[in-house]
Amino acid sequence: MKNPENQVLVIFGASGDLTYRKLIPSIYDLYIQDLLPERFAILGVSRTNFSDENFREKIGEGIKTFANYKNGDVTALHEFLSKLYYFSINTEDYNEYIKLDLRINELNKELETGGNCIYYLSTPPSLYPVIPQALGNAGMSRNSKTNWKRLIVEKPFGYDIESAKELNKKLLKYFDENQIYRIDHYLGKETVQNVFVTRFANGIFEPLWNRNYIHHVEITGVENIGVENRGGYYDSSGALRDMLQNHLLQITSLIAMEPPSSFDPDSIRNETIKVFQSLRPLKEEDINKSVIRGQYLSSTIKGEKVPGYREEKGVNPLSKTETYVALKLFIDNWRWGGVPFYIRTGKRLPTRVTEVVIHFKPTPHYLFARKSLQDGCNQLVIRIQPDEGILLKFGMKVPGSGFNVQNVNMDFHYSDLMDQYLPSAYERLLYDCMLGDSTLYQRGDAAEAAWTFVTPILEAWKNNSNIPVHGYPAGTWGPENADDIIEEKQFTWRYPCKNLVNDGLYCEL
Repeated sequence: MKNPENQVLVIFGASGDLTYRKLIPSIYDLYIQDLLPERFAILGVSRTNFSDENFREKIGEGIKTFANYKNGDVTALHEFLSKLYYFSINTEDYNEYIKLDLRINELNKELETGGNCIYYLSTPPSLYPVIPQALGNAGMSRNSKTNWKRLIVEKPFGYDIESAKELNKKLLKYFDENQIYRIDHYLGKETVQNVFVTRFANGIFEPLWNRNYIHHVEITGVENIGVENRGGYYDSSGALRDMLQNHLLQITSLIAMEPPSSFDPDSIRNETIKVFQSLRPLKEEDINKSVIRGQYLSSTIKGEKVPGYREEKGVNPLSKTETYVALKLFIDNWRWGGVPFYIRTGKRLPTRVTEVVIHFKPTPHYLFARKSLQDGCNQLVIRIQPDEGILLKFGMKVPGSGFNVQNVNMDFHYSDLMDQYLPSAYERLLYDCMLGDSTLYQRGDAAEAAWTFVTPILEAWKNNSNIPVHGYPAGTWGPENADDIIEEKQFTWRYPCKNLVNDGLYCEL
């Protein structure tokens, strides 16, 4: 691993929670591993009035709490914090950016960072078009012959297809596409990246990775928490926008993509966009049977009363915003024709887990007794979080007379590699951007293609009041009819939890 070029990282919204908990603690972890430029600075920008020292003191507490190397050397922490600076401006006042440009130039001259600059938008989405325009008007956005500029944009990238197109149009007026890094922290997770290796480095998997051998694919990203203190934001977003449109569709593209011609950003992202373009459009008459939305209700979990979604702070008491979505989709291409992909996400479920399950087709003839069709299918489970790893489930003979078959697990955990450091998602993605590697960042056309698929669902929910929102008790696996979208009745979702939360829940280890 190499060190990036000298540069200044400018974080807009630096007084916020993301900077405090994720961004700068991740950069500190890179610093401890000697993976930062020889000369660098971090300039926090926000409306809040901080001095450099106040900012360093606050961020130091965040590092001590959230960094992987939070118990590191005190001297190293002090040296790192000396690289942090702060500048207070009204980010919506274009005249303020002239002052910001002067401050960045001062740092470049003082620290000899060469004029290279990353702008990170850790701000409300309403500022995503505002700040790039201000940077452009101030002459701060374009690459020159001697230095480069890059822009990192947090999710959500748009609210629907029209807003995503409009945002892309505005960004591209001031930055070139190769300067824009649309971040999805899920793609920074080690196990998501390991999908590439699992598929393309193993001769036993790639020949089977198609409609001839795979019965269906299941992708789950669920949480056991509610909306916490984000009720106001979440009520205008919902599970489809918050999780499925970005994180889970991105994972889908990695699972379904064709092998790239080479392992470089353009080749990989050319293949993922093909997946989005191949998604079978959902017609309004299909949405009611291919998409299930739900909303968690009040419940008692382990003796504790848990409020329903409509009782959460900031949520409309009559809200129809979904906290659960289950979706069936098809990818209409040669590799995946006819193979259903089942995707679900939700809040207040029994556990927190993100995983992909490849369900292989059963043998064509059953020699041995089996409990169900699902028991006769081998499964490859790619666990993204928590307990990252890979699980292969296959049948083995039970010792004794007869030929009783039982499913057994061949299980790998990343935690077993005790001598290997597991970087955080933001750590990996920030490092890649510093190097100019956009492999794990979303391209503008892919963002629009994902919204093109999702927007008809949003419009159907908005315009058709007859489409139900199914209630489900907090702590359960979602609406009772969630299995209805799975085509064969002998199949159900996989329930990956280790402890039963409510009586009657079926959980699979």
